[in-house]
Amino acid sequence: MTNARALAHPAREEIRVEGVLHALSDPIRLRIVRQLAGAADELACSRFELPVSKSTTTHHFRVLRESGVIQQIYRGTAKLSGLRTEDLDTLFPGLLSSVLGAADLQAKRLGED
Repeated sequence: MTNARALAHPAREEIRVEGVLHALSDPIRLRIVRQLAGAADELACSRFELPVSKSTTTHHFRVLRESGVIQQIYRGTAKLSGLRTEDLDTLFPGLLSSVLGAADLQAKRLGED
């Protein structure tokens, strides 16, 4: 019997660079990834304060999950998200750290941090 609350994720070998780059190209999704990168553990979706509706937030998390950037699991009633850092670093060495570094520099330059 499968868990009805299990979420579909691509296997490591199914993750494609163009999907990852697409997922990271949206400012809201990049904001989510930056928050996850700065967290010590997975974060509940409710921890994110985003300037979009709940349904749009759900869409952004789904794009990140389906592209292989994040993994999501249910713990009780909370849906927790975490970066797939090991998978991304294995497939595309330096990509995630470069994008996050560039995003951090941009945020500082624009006074968003």
